[in-house]
Amino acid sequence: MRLFIYRISALLMLTVLMLAPGLYAQKLEGLKKRVAVVDFEDRARYGHNIGRGIADMLVTSLVKSGKFSVIEREQLDAVLAEQGLGLSGAVTPQSAAQVGKLLGVELIVTGSVSEFGEKKSSIGGSIPGIGGKLSSRKARSVVDLRLVNTTTGEIVMAETAEGESSSKSLDRVSFSDIDFGNPTSWDQTILGKAARESVEKSVDMIEKAMKDIPWSGKIIKANDDGTVYMKPGSEGGVEAGMEFAVYSQGEELIDPDTGISLGSEEKMIGRIKVVSDVGDGKACKAIVVSGSGFSASDIVRIK
Repeated sequence: MRLFIYRISALLMLTVLMLAPGLYAQKLEGLKKRVAVVDFEDRARYGHNIGRGIADMLVTSLVKSGKFSVIEREQLDAVLAEQGLGLSGAVTPQSAAQVGKLLGVELIVTGSVSEFGEKKSSIGGSIPGIGGKLSSRKARSVVDLRLVNTTTGEIVMAETAEGESSSKSLDRVSFSDIDFGNPTSWDQTILGKAARESVEKSVDMIEKAMKDIPWSGKIIKANDDGTVYMKPGSEGGVEAGMEFAVYSQGEELIDPDTGISLGSEEKMIGRIKVVSDVGDGKACKAIVVSGSGFSASDIVRIK
């Protein structure tokens, strides 16, 4: 009987050890990659701050997806102002990468609204007893996305997200004023529906592109007592018990022909283990498991 119990216990322990790496890997899959969305250019010349409006819709959709950690508008605007950059998508991949590094994000979303508006065509005569003409209204929203890898300044994806919606209504029926801050009423218009469709397609494209970009964090502060602070915290999916590798950055490698950054030389200097959340999840505290020489701006990676 004792031998039987011993064998069962040994089997259970072996099973736990075999499953542990998988369970830990599943926890790491919850890490959210960080993105920032720059105001889009209004190449459609529609006005009404359409570039900022579509960008705000995209930010909201990215946050609601629960798969990303999105930089707040105020923080992004402050960094853009400090760098002397405008608030539109006219920033270059190189300047976008610089902004991304300062914000600590893996991806910068830039782009333009190349088409936005609605067309109306009469499809019949007057309606007896009502007056007015029956018309066909069609709205279209086209967003040209560019996703910049902040590590290299490389455009990792350039795609077009299109949205369309149509309706039949009387000429004298008017749509509500554009209000990106009130999706309840805005989404009921055909123009709002078209914009929403192009934004949701953009979210899918960003999610797909993010799979090829490795997650990373950053050391905020290193203490003499063997503790460090890093970002992000639980807001980015980081939990107590997770272990990460820490890399110091060497000289930046610049392509002599294009002037584009190819990243930096990196050297692994140790490992840390997260022990608690700080700053409402924006950062966390960790202890040094191995290595030394940690300092602010060191890169934190999964391995």
